[in-house]
Amino acid sequence: MQTEVKEKPRYALVASVQLPDVSDVEFEASLAELSELAKTLGFQVVQTFVQKRSSFDRTAYLGVGKLEEISMFVNRGVRSDERDAGSPALDADTVEFDVLLVDHEISPSQARNLELAVGCPVMDRTMVILEIFHRNARSRAARAQVEIARLGYMAPRLREAAKLAGPQGRQRSGMGGRGAGESHTELDRRKVRDRIAELQREIIAMELERKTQRARRLERQGLGLGGVSLVGYTNAGKSTLMRALTGSEVLVANKLFATLDTTVRALYPESVPRVLVSDTVGFIKNLPHGLVASFKSTLEEALDAALLLHVIDASDPGFQRQLEVTDEVLQDIGADEVPRIRVFNKIDHVGDEAEQAAWTAELQQRYPGCVVMSARRPQEVASLHAIIVSFFQQDLVEEELLLPWSAQQLRGDIFGHCQVLEERAEEEGSWFRVRGEPEKLRSLREQLNPGAQGRVKEDWEV
Repeated sequence: MQTEVKEKPRYALVASVQLPDVSDVEFEASLAELSELAKTLGFQVVQTFVQKRSSFDRTAYLGVGKLEEISMFVNRGVRSDERDAGSPALDADTVEFDVLLVDHEISPSQARNLELAVGCPVMDRTMVILEIFHRNARSRAARAQVEIARLGYMAPRLREAAKLAGPQGRQRSGMGGRGAGESHTELDRRKVRDRIAELQREIIAMELERKTQRARRLERQGLGLGGVSLVGYTNAGKSTLMRALTGSEVLVANKLFATLDTTVRALYPESVPRVLVSDTVGFIKNLPHGLVASFKSTLEEALDAALLLHVIDASDPGFQRQLEVTDEVLQDIGADEVPRIRVFNKIDHVGDEAEQAAWTAELQQRYPGCVVMSARRPQEVASLHAIIVSFFQQDLVEEELLLPWSAQQLRGDIFGHCQVLEERAEEEGSWFRVRGEPEKLRSLREQLNPGAQGRVKEDWEV
């Protein structure tokens, strides 16, 4: 009988400096977010250390007193009765800490000095996010984008790392050198630049290939260029909503950045016109600009969309901050002009029915036109489905089309590309009263009978 080996728990500490211009609410929300990121990496946050300062310490981010406090805490471990309230129960009286997570981006010299001072490996916020992206990237494009972001994070730190390395990073020449007087650091920086350039060329080629394939698919399926793109804060329930709207099996996990690759599915039940729904990578506060840039091809699904569903966690007390972060990122990528519906999801996580009703009414008053729902309630998903279909049908026109008896093989095209409102048989063939896109109706008329003209709604109603 094989004995199951349990994975050893991994424990983390969190440290952060609160600057004067950061409110208590914003500060606490950022710390909570970093704890969620740590959980995604498999860490259990045991203790959080905070310090109020007018600026970050240039040497080690934190002040001397706070460094000593963390060092004492790390070196003696922590008893189960000393941990933060709400932190996980520990199996033993003391633990060893795997990492100290810093809620800001810090320089290599600060990280090294901080690590030496507290006796524990250090990861800053940007490194945490990059590691999550690295683990979760699946497609070739996503992996290339993650590698660009990681190299971009490393490149400006090579010079500082060389200063810390001392003589090893100084000049080298002779056999194998790429030029007299070129240093190890300069060689490394050039290798990074070359690799980034190579990856960018690969991404451009993949984007062109993807656009070509998408255009062919749309042409073959008779789809319009528009679609719906789910955008919003990570862990707001986008994947669950995607699953509910499309009936497809997509990854749903209670983790930040559970999915990075764009998923595209057809709205179900299918409508006329047929609508594609795409799920994009989630946004987060202080998402490094390098990641926004490197994931632009993923976020460009939002640019291609005719409608954005901005998904917001209605049960999160800090939802206003999440809403603002998403708005900022959409503006950064030029998607702020795309029509948008705010969808407040997870209303079922808000108290009892009376509290849910009161919060729904307040949200609808504060954000006119918004949708308040739970992606786990079929009737509310159906209502959102109807709103989406209505949006795409607002520019449709009604006509009558004659399908001659000799062209009945085209009957499937009519039902596939139009909403059939009425059908009647006459001597010359079947007359259909349909609703569809003007271009698609024009194409159908030409296929059915190049010499015949469809009768628009006003003609046959008179």
